[in-house]
Amino acid sequence: MYTYKIGIPAEEHDRFVQESPQTNLLQSASWAHVKDNWKSERIGFYEDGKLLSAAAILIKPLPMGMSMLYIPRGPIMDYEDTALLSFVLSSLKKYAKTKRALFIKFDPFILLNHHPVDEEPVSNPQAQGIIKNLEKLGCEWLGQTADMGETIQPRFQANIYAKDFAESNLSKKIRQSIRTAKNKGVAIQFGDYDLLEDFAFLMKKTEDRKSIHLRGIDYYKKLLDTYPNQSYITLATLDLKERLNELEDQKNKAEQTLANYGDKVKPGKVENTKKEIERLADETAFLKEQLKDGKDRVPLSGTLSLEFGGTSENVYAGMDETFRRYQAAIYTWFSTAQHAFERGNDWQNMGGIENDLSGGLYSFKSKFKPEIEEFIGEFNLPVSPLYKLANAAYTLRKKRRSKH
Repeated sequence: MYTYKIGIPAEEHDRFVQESPQTNLLQSASWAHVKDNWKSERIGFYEDGKLLSAAAILIKPLPMGMSMLYIPRGPIMDYEDTALLSFVLSSLKKYAKTKRALFIKFDPFILLNHHPVDEEPVSNPQAQGIIKNLEKLGCEWLGQTADMGETIQPRFQANIYAKDFAESNLSKKIRQSIRTAKNKGVAIQFGDYDLLEDFAFLMKKTEDRKSIHLRGIDYYKKLLDTYPNQSYITLATLDLKERLNELEDQKNKAEQTLANYGDKVKPGKVENTKKEIERLADETAFLKEQLKDGKDRVPLSGTLSLEFGGTSENVYAGMDETFRRYQAAIYTWFSTAQHAFERGNDWQNMGGIENDLSGGLYSFKSKFKPEIEEFIGEFNLPVSPLYKLANAAYTLRKKRRSKH
């Protein structure tokens, strides 16, 4: 006999989610503390006392005392068990009515396709059957949306798995970028609150560069507070004075080498040495200009990662474009994944990418040879007779917001 319980303990919920193949950060009990501008609840679904499904629900207040329920990357359950699925949906609908919800939105942690980089996609054979079962039970599928902004969570994400991760597996160009960063003195640090101010500075730089609104230091601190011992910041920095001293030494040696060349030295070698001196002089001038700001060490690139159930999610990343010649972003993202696996995680989610597998996000993240995973997307479960009108208003508002 199926039963459900409202307000199950966070420990019971998290244990079930972590033991599921659908484990993900957004279904952790603590995520509700991050999204504290929404109300929240946890519901467990049982058969003869055994927990078979769990849902961490976010509740969005709407005008006139109405609400909308959202279950990010959930509920967690066996979607091929149609009897259980029917019970879970009907129970969620009963609960939603007590909150005067117009509809329930959810996007299950079910993949539609795998897209190996530079290979043909591989379909999940169970996905179409799950979609049909959900539709038969009254859910409206939003389909294979084309634009990244059409869904709350990205429908495509780039995932690196520990079993496949190695610097030697990367392209020659990316390995060279990592070596360039190291050779130019870029240092990697891992920390949390000690790196928070520099990380927030980089996020502000990213906002200004992309003309977008992200978050502030208080929000990043909230993430660290919410996931203590399950979060870390990766920060790439450069010691300006130390790098400047190295450059001046290299430039002096190159100039001495050029001065010692005899008549028999090939013109090509002479020209290469002159170009090297020009490159060193250019970087030297750049660093001297940066030192005028009074800082000896500067942050170049950073990421903030959260962990849950053997998974790691790169939730925010920023960089200072002024220092792009140092290849710090490539080095930072590589180091972030490497650190995640050293901490015992099975995979590192690099975040969402464009649905058409093109554009800046895909171009950058595909360099790390991730698995591109396509989720089945969002479903709406109508609760109120006003659903169609409410969903139309919600869709219009979302389109307007995605343009800004």
